[in-house]
Amino acid sequence: MSAWNDFNDAEQQQSFDLIPKGTVARVRMTIKPGGFDDPAQGWSGGYATQSFETGSVYLSCEFVILEGEFARRKMWSNIGLHSPKGPNWGSMGRTFVRAALNSARNIRPQDNSPQAAAARRIAGFHELDGLEFVARIDVEKDGRGELKNVVKLAVEPDHPDYARGTSASGATGAPTRPTAASFAPQVSTAAPPAVAPAQRPTAPGKPAWAQ
Repeated sequence: MSAWNDFNDAEQQQSFDLIPKGTVARVRMTIKPGGFDDPAQGWSGGYATQSFETGSVYLSCEFVILEGEFARRKMWSNIGLHSPKGPNWGSMGRTFVRAALNSARNIRPQDNSPQAAAARRIAGFHELDGLEFVARIDVEKDGRGELKNVVKLAVEPDHPDYARGTSASGATGAPTRPTAASFAPQVSTAAPPAVAPAQRPTAPGKPAWAQ
């Protein structure tokens, strides 16, 4: 370990230049728990945050770019759940989450099959914590009037930029991604055994669509 007063081996500062508006990148979303629960809404686990000033409820999210030129850069945005002013805030949040699930689980937005519908359901906010999907980076002003990068739009599989966002930075091409068929219930046509084997317990935290 270096001496406390020797900073030669300290990491250099990363650039704080804005990521160009419209950049497409694969990101990982994590939720900063705010400790607000509302069982009537199905909000549990302390993931949601309530604003003391406005009373609005949202998910406070961090987005980390996973690969490419801007790998490891971080952005912060909120996903609206409820606003005392009306339903628009929550509706916008639901639209974003639907698109993020489509992007993460490779479901086209026009796909209304039972498998696609199951892929758009979550058992709780824990399924969004750590979700990886393709996003389009935007630029907006913060409360002090300074420009910052945000994530407001998830790129879905029907968009031309989706393949570009899912391609790995190396020469190996796009990583394997699930399809709607991945969520199809498995139906066996074989005759049941005389003695049913013991059921294997479901892994804790496994999403319902993947069981």
